[in-house]
Amino acid sequence: MDQPKLERLLRLMKLLTANSYLTVENIAEKLGITTRSVYRYIDTFRSAGFVIKKKNGCIRLDKSSPYFKDISELIHFTEEEAYILKSAIESIDENNILKQNLKKKLYTVYDYKILAETIVNGRHSKNVRHLVQAMEERRTVILKKYASSHGNNIRDRRVEAFAFTTNYEQVWCYCLEDSDVKLFRASRIGEVEVLQEPWQHEAAHQSGYIDIFRMHSNVKMRVILKMGLRSSSLLMEEFPLASKQMKRISDNEWMLDTEVCSYEGVGRFVLGLPGDILIIDSPELVQYIATQVEKIKDSL
Repeated sequence: MDQPKLERLLRLMKLLTANSYLTVENIAEKLGITTRSVYRYIDTFRSAGFVIKKKNGCIRLDKSSPYFKDISELIHFTEEEAYILKSAIESIDENNILKQNLKKKLYTVYDYKILAETIVNGRHSKNVRHLVQAMEERRTVILKKYASSHGNNIRDRRVEAFAFTTNYEQVWCYCLEDSDVKLFRASRIGEVEVLQEPWQHEAAHQSGYIDIFRMHSNVKMRVILKMGLRSSSLLMEEFPLASKQMKRISDNEWMLDTEVCSYEGVGRFVLGLPGDILIIDSPELVQYIATQVEKIKDSL
């Protein structure tokens, strides 16, 4: 059996042993295959002795099937197991390339909705579940009472949500109001309403660039900073991905050479550690810092 077919069979087994009923059409969409292929795979399971149950047009593997318990326990985690695995993976150093691969595999194998519960703050988990549902069903949503940090206002946003950043902190959306891809922070969403309206702009669903300070935009600006021990240590603690772009030049000095999406994130960090960071290259960042300092003076 070729590898792609084997992978689809394993994914189908996972779907059919989950605690839910799915239609053949649902399965075909999730696996990216035709309904005819789904029926062929189901026949393969029947030939292997599995019992297929059908209820209200939905199907699943019956618990009376041979080895059902062993298979179910093998490919599914309890919430506690998922939490322990997630915690163990998060304890791995950010520089370890295996970390992201392990997280991707965990998210792929485990139920996306329930895994979100183990990662996201309880106050936001309901919104994340609704966003996950909308993504799976390719439906438009309204982000109700979204608190924007830029416009300094609270209003509803009608969007097509299509991807999360790490740990569900932010969600990539195609904003129908602005006809553009934007990043929305999950913690600023009051409520998520899933609409019946299907996606209309899927071709534009492209995740953008996020810099090490977790800012995003369509532009990249180079910044070079010389940092002392205190600022370099704090930078790597608060923004772990920065370590990949830092070079040690002495016991107490580090050089950061990176591209930022805006000066807001890096500027906030530099302003918080006066005297321990030297801007080597970026006249624009120097001007941004000077402007912010004047604003602080005016507010005193």
